[in-house]
Amino acid sequence: MNKRTHTLATALVTALALGVTGCSGGGKSGGSPNRENPAAANDGAVVGGTPQKGGTLTVLSNQDFTHLDPARNWVMPDMDFGTRLLYRTLVTYKAEPGARGSELVPDLAEDLGTPSNGAKTWTFRLKPGLKYEDGTPITAQDIKNNVERSFSPDLPGGPDYAARYLADAKGYQGPAQGRHLASVKTPDARTIVFELHTAFAEFPFAATLPTFAPVPPKQDKGPQYDNRPFSSGPYKIETYERDKQIVLVRNPHWDPKTDSVRKAYPDRIVVTMGLKGNQIDDRLIASSGTDASAVSWAQLRPESISKVLTKADVRARLLAESSSCTEMVQMHTGRAPFTDLKVRQAVQWALDREAIVTAAGGPAVTDAASAAMPGSLFTGGKQPDTLKIPLSGDPEKAKQLLKEAGKPDGFSTRLTVSVNDKAIGEAIQQSLGRAGIKVTIETVDPSAFYDTIGDTRNRTDLVYTGWCPDFPSGSTFLPFVFDGRYIKEKGNSGNHSLFKDEATMKRMDEIAAMTDGAQANKAWQELDGQILAKAPVAPGAMKRRSLLVGTNIAGAYGHTSWSGQIDYATVGLKDPSKSER
Repeated sequence: MNKRTHTLATALVTALALGVTGCSGGGKSGGSPNRENPAAANDGAVVGGTPQKGGTLTVLSNQDFTHLDPARNWVMPDMDFGTRLLYRTLVTYKAEPGARGSELVPDLAEDLGTPSNGAKTWTFRLKPGLKYEDGTPITAQDIKNNVERSFSPDLPGGPDYAARYLADAKGYQGPAQGRHLASVKTPDARTIVFELHTAFAEFPFAATLPTFAPVPPKQDKGPQYDNRPFSSGPYKIETYERDKQIVLVRNPHWDPKTDSVRKAYPDRIVVTMGLKGNQIDDRLIASSGTDASAVSWAQLRPESISKVLTKADVRARLLAESSSCTEMVQMHTGRAPFTDLKVRQAVQWALDREAIVTAAGGPAVTDAASAAMPGSLFTGGKQPDTLKIPLSGDPEKAKQLLKEAGKPDGFSTRLTVSVNDKAIGEAIQQSLGRAGIKVTIETVDPSAFYDTIGDTRNRTDLVYTGWCPDFPSGSTFLPFVFDGRYIKEKGNSGNHSLFKDEATMKRMDEIAAMTDGAQANKAWQELDGQILAKAPVAPGAMKRRSLLVGTNIAGAYGHTSWSGQIDYATVGLKDPSKSER
């Protein structure tokens, strides 16, 4: 082992964890301190005390999962559900509220990994005695199999850290034809070694992602695996009816002695899907019968916020952790008229971010965005304002830019939004309309949203979507949203502006090669403003994840590493007997 490399890697990982601590406390990203924000009263706190073991936890949801296959699971709430309940990864996050939740702990592995060769090689040793739901052993070869599956063209949409960092992976298409990656070695059943083409001191953070969960080849059914992942976690799937319900029951072969994170309090977890958003809110506000033992999957509808904040007993059950994500209007930079810089700048100047905040539920749960990266990735925890555009926009400035672009009468275009964000879509439509940009809105079910906008050939010119850093580093944000070298025709993630700028990509490579963490952080922050000046996106908003829980729920908090979603590792019931009534 190269001692200097190990010291550097440890220092960077420690600095990243401390970086979250500095901006996840009293003040939220670009917003007000918790004491001034009634919706944030429970940030960093556990609602309901310590759960009792047993009973049925109900999750009320308006949607199905985007994906549960660990090779394809790259939506924050889905990753939280999958990695806390159904499958384990090499490394994971502590089950703690607030800043403590950003700290890494070993999961399947015995430690956080051993770097060598200048942090280009990472070795993990699995704990002994790990088993799947049928009692068979979990092996290093099973983790290698899932990493290789993540390259398969018929399994799009998942985390692509393996494709970005593994050596000699270019052109690899997965293990279906009997081909395997030489850069992932398994010298024995408990050892896995990753050889990278470049130094990556943050690799332990990447090892928390579902890509690094095990999938035994005998259980691998390609795209159909999405319907029935084979459990290495505390629960297994009993039944799964798409768009209707999934029922989880205990995995009898999960050994809590090997797992310091997951508490597995409920006996059963039932996710009921396809409910109306307002219906979910009203049921949880009332919290009667079995709904007292329920939690919400999706955020409160904007029109429900006032119902919650005006009732102290209901507000006490509200979670409102910062999502640490930025939502934005992404413009198809490869398709006219958005190939023209001035047209894209016109969108930036026309956008009314105050209207977006209002449509999203108001300033109690939403802040206007002024940068691409969230405030948590900037010094001081607050986004800078490099564009200096008024929050309500400037339609006249936008009209002038359109005139300079040869579009004095404006133009027509289409915008795709999730059904949950229809009100935001209408706010965008109205604000761009003031400048002569006529927008037609297309809404998509949340479970199909990312697959729809990830189809680069058939998608609309504009999409409203967000990005959340996978861990607290600019390296997990700007390259994924703006590096044109990883755009895919199907399953495209992050770079929905299809932005491909040579100077930007060159600078990303330079920053990635920096060994000084503070220098790299400053460089990512500067690059954020340089990218916005080229206008592939227009910043929109940063939301707190407002989730309501029932009166019989205990151990609930929004986990910072999963964008404020409830941590399913610890949530349970105050009185399990009440969940069956």
